[in-house]
Amino acid sequence: MWLHAGIIHLVVNMTSLMLVSYRLEQEFGFARIAPLYLLSGFGGSLLSCLHHKGKKEIVSVGASGALFGLLGTMLSELIANWTIYENKCTSLSVLGSVIALNLAFGFIPGVDGVDNLAHIGGFASGVLLGFILFLRPQYGYVSEKYIAAGYDAKHRKPKYMHYQQLCWIIALILLVLGYALGLSKLYKGDKIHNEPLPHSHS
Repeated sequence: MWLHAGIIHLVVNMTSLMLVSYRLEQEFGFARIAPLYLLSGFGGSLLSCLHHKGKKEIVSVGASGALFGLLGTMLSELIANWTIYENKCTSLSVLGSVIALNLAFGFIPGVDGVDNLAHIGGFASGVLLGFILFLRPQYGYVSEKYIAAGYDAKHRKPKYMHYQQLCWIIALILLVLGYALGLSKLYKGDKIHNEPLPHSHS
């Protein structure tokens, strides 16, 4: 995620990062965006390594997996918090078009040097992480510290709706299983060779 193929690659990725992550970081804060970015980048790199395992040695650089993770998170955040959004269909259509165009770029014939597996892995990780990290309390929820004395708590809305809680559980299970199985498959059958260090003479 930290290495790039030149100044142009770096500038393009950093510009994309600024455009994509600005709204998310303003709304949810750095403490959530940072682990999302790192874990999405890890997911993209993991899928890329699995795809290229056993093939000739290649070098894959760039933060595209993490960037696609942010796009995936925007999609799952919209779905998870569906009830509080206005213009739902418009938002979903615009976001879906942006994601589809970015993914399609990697499948254009003649475009070399694009690791689309890293994009897909980062995007899938971002979708799952969005359901885990970016749930919003449902409309009308009031925290206990703001409830007046004598108010009947039975009439208070729960913080999250049932479908949000279900999405959180399923996403967490899929994310942990995906990373665990991916790492297990990646290192399956590999042996660690202990080679003696060369002796130095003064």
